[in-house]
Amino acid sequence: MFISKKHISRRKLLRGAGVSLALPLLDSMVPAQTPLRQTAASPVRRFVGIWHPHGAAPGYWSPLQEGANFDFSFITKPLEPFRNRVTLITGLDMPEAMANEDEPGGDHARGAVLLSGARPRRNAVSPYLGVTIDQLIAQKYGQDTILGSMQLGVEDTGNFGNCNWGYSCAYTNSISWSSPTQPLPTEVNPRVAFERMFGDGASPEERVAGRKQNASILDSVTHEISFFKKDLGTGDKNRLDTYLENIREIERRIKIAMNRTVREPSSEIPFGIPESKHAHYRLMYDLMALGFEGDLTRSMTFMLGRDLSGASFPESGFTGGWHGTSHHGDKPENVANYAKMNRYHVQNLAYFVDKLKNIPDGDGSVLDHVLIYKGSNMGNSHRHAHVKVPIILVGGIDGTFKGNRHIVYPDNKERTSNMLLSILHLYGIDRESFGSSTAPLPLA
Repeated sequence: MFISKKHISRRKLLRGAGVSLALPLLDSMVPAQTPLRQTAASPVRRFVGIWHPHGAAPGYWSPLQEGANFDFSFITKPLEPFRNRVTLITGLDMPEAMANEDEPGGDHARGAVLLSGARPRRNAVSPYLGVTIDQLIAQKYGQDTILGSMQLGVEDTGNFGNCNWGYSCAYTNSISWSSPTQPLPTEVNPRVAFERMFGDGASPEERVAGRKQNASILDSVTHEISFFKKDLGTGDKNRLDTYLENIREIERRIKIAMNRTVREPSSEIPFGIPESKHAHYRLMYDLMALGFEGDLTRSMTFMLGRDLSGASFPESGFTGGWHGTSHHGDKPENVANYAKMNRYHVQNLAYFVDKLKNIPDGDGSVLDHVLIYKGSNMGNSHRHAHVKVPIILVGGIDGTFKGNRHIVYPDNKERTSNMLLSILHLYGIDRESFGSSTAPLPLA
């Protein structure tokens, strides 16, 4: 049988005025009769690190059963539809975040431990931590993408200089560090993140121009899109149309957010911060999914809030402030209210996971080729306890990482830095140690 198939480069971009539009994976990017692993459809490994402060409500997070086919807890229940891609871990400690005789206090100042596995140095002027795993993964897998990595968040009020107990505020402002002395800034403005993904930059002048521009970025590549689609098959046309519709929908929602911004900002700061935290979370998750769909980046971090955040989430069913509610006094009613807030954040994660599950990628979906690590630096936040921290892992990494597992470490002798070392090994990054690790955990 004679087989003819045009081969489009996976790195193909549609270009317009100030716009470089990456494309989703199309069948036309896979040469006929070529083994999958040698094509553009060969699965790449992606990573997302999601930070949430203030731990989890005791008694509501950890499932009661260990192993497979466990019953999801109240907080983790929204992830049940994705059971086969979910691994929950109970019993890991984070000693790097703990106070000690030499460094008492500072429990809210050491959040950056999440992805570094290293203890922050207490020095407000010269912060020192360690390279985080998202950056090591970006170094290995981000060389062929437009953006090596992305760092997103939702809280626009940063901390500066000296935070509590003499620690640099860099530890609470960023969970992604490209070197022991270089924290990476967290972008909280959806519009600026969008422009970084699809535009040629986000300078103050460009942001001003962006506010005045009502046209979609897609309008500048309309002619090239039309020309490009002519020779595509029906399936590729439908996939491209869906991708472009997603871009237009995100643009529409960003413009709404711009018109309802919390305050009227100057040209020197980002614009368009949504008033609604709920809308903000969903927009950022949508942008992250779009970034993976267009293969714009393969490593992302997302800060759901900063330590000591007073944000509230009415959509959770409770309106108290985040940090205040986390100090529940171990009173049943207060703990139950805090559990609602924790569950709300897992509901948003499930929203993101569902989007990734529905984006085709190679022989599966993006969900099959990513690992999402959602965690905190505390367990029972009322006690500032850095033991039994809540850990959620979702995804297949390369399609082989097993889900449907609740892994329990009952003796409190294992630490999260050992888990981070194991994650690096799963990404083919061979290290004997990472941060304060002692030995890798058997995660595979």
